[in-house]
Amino acid sequence: MASFLVECLGWLIVVLFSLYIFQLLRDARRRLPPGPWPPKPIIGDLLDLGEDGQQHRAFLRLADRYGGLMCLRFGMVPHVIISTPDALRAVFGGEGKKVDNIAGLPSLDVLSAMGHRAHTIFALPSQDGKWRAIRKFAAAEMLAPRRISAGAGALLQTKIVEALHREVSGHAARGTAVVFRHAVLDSILSLLLGVLYSTDLEPKERAVFRDIIEDIVGMLGTANVSDIFPPIAALDLQGLRRRMTNLFATMYRHFDDQVALRRRSREAGEAPKKDVLDTVLDKESAWKQEGSLLSHDVMRALLSDLYGAGASTTAALIEWGMVDLLQNPEVMRKVKEELSGVLGDKPLMEESDIARLPYLQVVVKEILRLRMVVPLVPRKAEADIEVNGYRIPKGTNVILNAWAINRSADAWSDPDKFVPERFIGGETKNFQLGQDFDMIPFGLGRRICPGMPLAQKLIPLILGTLLHRFEWELPAEVKEAGIDMTEKCGVVLSLVTPLTAIPKEI
Repeated sequence: MASFLVECLGWLIVVLFSLYIFQLLRDARRRLPPGPWPPKPIIGDLLDLGEDGQQHRAFLRLADRYGGLMCLRFGMVPHVIISTPDALRAVFGGEGKKVDNIAGLPSLDVLSAMGHRAHTIFALPSQDGKWRAIRKFAAAEMLAPRRISAGAGALLQTKIVEALHREVSGHAARGTAVVFRHAVLDSILSLLLGVLYSTDLEPKERAVFRDIIEDIVGMLGTANVSDIFPPIAALDLQGLRRRMTNLFATMYRHFDDQVALRRRSREAGEAPKKDVLDTVLDKESAWKQEGSLLSHDVMRALLSDLYGAGASTTAALIEWGMVDLLQNPEVMRKVKEELSGVLGDKPLMEESDIARLPYLQVVVKEILRLRMVVPLVPRKAEADIEVNGYRIPKGTNVILNAWAINRSADAWSDPDKFVPERFIGGETKNFQLGQDFDMIPFGLGRRICPGMPLAQKLIPLILGTLLHRFEWELPAEVKEAGIDMTEKCGVVLSLVTPLTAIPKEI
């Protein structure tokens, strides 16, 4: 028996060694960008990433050695990493619309839970008809200006500003600290629930919903052995797919409950709400008759995606923005003076006020540049790409290190410093269209963030609300030790210790 096991082990070593040599030969023929050589057997370059949660910094450190365009192998899967504006321009710019050839997304194993991968814009190929149909519906019916700014949308924004102001005022009256991430996330959830369903949740229910969203986002950013060793993905060794199944089931159930309630209200003859859910129900029968790619299941996935993509990223960005303002009191003073001069005694800020607040606008731009909350933007080559003598083969995973690109010393002076004045009187960055390779806060190309119009309205509105009528003081223990700047890189770059501060109403 022992000799049999020894013989099996010997053959296993031979097979693994042969696969490793085959991998080296294949990589040499593929002309991939430079990287650590030779890659380590089985694990690839995983050990070069260093401390967990610091991948964005590790990629930048490796780029200093191998260049802004490099190739790293995670387990069995090669990844091309883009870490500088010049490398980004070389890959995505120029002739032939190369940007359209790198518009796919890696297929994460956890997204296969509940069949979610078959219906989500975060997994479907950009050339797929269903992806285009979902994106078109989202732009026209969920994130269109008429939903966000006009009529009911404007009323919802007003209610959210009022709710946020009321919550902060309550903390001011009690002398207790505000957890910025939670306060902002709850406000955005209220907006989304209003736009989608004309409803809201009680504070305790909303807190549960918020926790589910944070769990989903956290799990999407967790390193998964199923993604780097696809042959063993079915085993789900870390149990991430099973956990994600439970979370998606809760989100799906919420959508199904809202659909059931709305159908009952329609049967009872109640007036239509004219929200997104009404639009979905009005179109469902036509979708079935026309054989449309859109369906109940697709809408359930789309609305679930919106919570995580819209709420968690904006909440993280506001938290980072308050970190920068608290650590730069002169900038905070200028913003507050502008708000006071423009708004006067007006108790609450409105969206229409943003255009009259130019310094607040440049502060927001600097937050978007410095605090890239989606630091590593995933892509997948949907065609072979030739760039700088190297080749990115079709199907290769590509990662844009947007955090490093936005901080490039070649593009920005003092790139790691918070300096809003850099945007005053200077060149206007065209990041809104995803056409600026020095700053990509919302991504670029076909996959540019569909929630960008909503984010551009909410970020200054929420920041203005937090600063206009309140002074902020750090808790005594934080003031003494300083803000804990330890960060964790997942899908969202967030503070490990949530930022808290005590408001004082003016």
